[in-house]
Amino acid sequence: MSSSGDSDRLAREVDFLKALVRVPSDNPPGDCAPHAEVAGRLLEELGFEVERHAVPEPYVLAHGMKSVVNLIVRERFGSGGGPVIALNSHGDVVPPGEGWTYDPYGAEERGGAIYGRGAAVSKSDFATYAFALLALKERPDDLDGTVELHFTYDEEAGGFVGPQWLLEHGISKPDLAISAGFSYAVVIAHNGCLHLEIVVRGKQAHAAMPETGADALEAATGILTAIYAERHRLNGITSATPGIGSPKITVGLISGGINTNVVPDRIVMRVDRRLTPEEDGESVEAELHALVERAVAGRAGIEIECRRIILAEPLRTLPGTERLVETIQKHAAAVLGETPPATAVPLYTDARHYTAAGVPTVLYGAGPRSILEANAHAADEHVRISDLKAATQVIEATLRDLLKP
Repeated sequence: MSSSGDSDRLAREVDFLKALVRVPSDNPPGDCAPHAEVAGRLLEELGFEVERHAVPEPYVLAHGMKSVVNLIVRERFGSGGGPVIALNSHGDVVPPGEGWTYDPYGAEERGGAIYGRGAAVSKSDFATYAFALLALKERPDDLDGTVELHFTYDEEAGGFVGPQWLLEHGISKPDLAISAGFSYAVVIAHNGCLHLEIVVRGKQAHAAMPETGADALEAATGILTAIYAERHRLNGITSATPGIGSPKITVGLISGGINTNVVPDRIVMRVDRRLTPEEDGESVEAELHALVERAVAGRAGIEIECRRIILAEPLRTLPGTERLVETIQKHAAAVLGETPPATAVPLYTDARHYTAAGVPTVLYGAGPRSILEANAHAADEHVRISDLKAATQVIEATLRDLLKP
């Protein structure tokens, strides 16, 4: 294609991304069907057939959201006998928060970058993947297999009504998957996360006679002491997966009490426990339950309840992942002039649902060298247009290799 043709396509891609950023899709509250409608229309304007999979309202509400419509585009090449490759990105975003220099929904272009909530995480990869697939459609010779775009809307809530819902209902059965990421690393593994709510119940009493009650806060301090001792123990463990480091535990929220002059009868804590790829989430959860129970053992009048808020298993490296890694690295080296490392990151994404279903998966897409550099989940989030262009070229070339008969 001529340089003018490349320029025209990039201009269309930039406009496509700007249109997505201008439609709010904050999660919470998670009312994302309106954004899916806009995205579906934009994809149809590019010439794609779009499947709209509305998740039933009770299931959406049970996961703390209001509306979810997942989008799928399927493009078959050749006989269709080659691999089915899913490209997954999420359109839900964290709320903007304070401190913005730019309109969070303005999609303003400044200094070669597009600013706005979701510009980097991860509406940019709606554009990356759609325009890479568009390039394949325009030149489909010698390709065999299927490429699917999976544009979902609940990554910020755990991916349970997005990728997991699509996979569990048999709506898609990919052989390989590439999920939203950044341009200068191929992520092959990431942490998991357990959020646990601990409720400590006691008996209220007058502060002048605390011995007549059962002090839930006093019991809670024993739990806190045990949790912070566990934090120090975990710091001594190092994951065998480079880039992960050690398991982490944090008490992020505490509430309770009635009044200054009343022995508290109820304390609620929220705990965040980050899992390494070597750990099993349910086993960690059981161990944490036991730690809490030991911390209050023998305290008269005290009851505890531990309730799971979310359990996100780690993204684990499956056999077959190396093919994705090697192919992306080869083409990224040609486009970027450097080979992005295969690495792991100490956070979690909804890509883990693909590996849980046995699908080799990596994270790769448009973005800088780090989440911090993109201001992802922070004020003035942005993506450089040069990174968007490069990632689209890398994904296109990768798909062509993977779809060779």
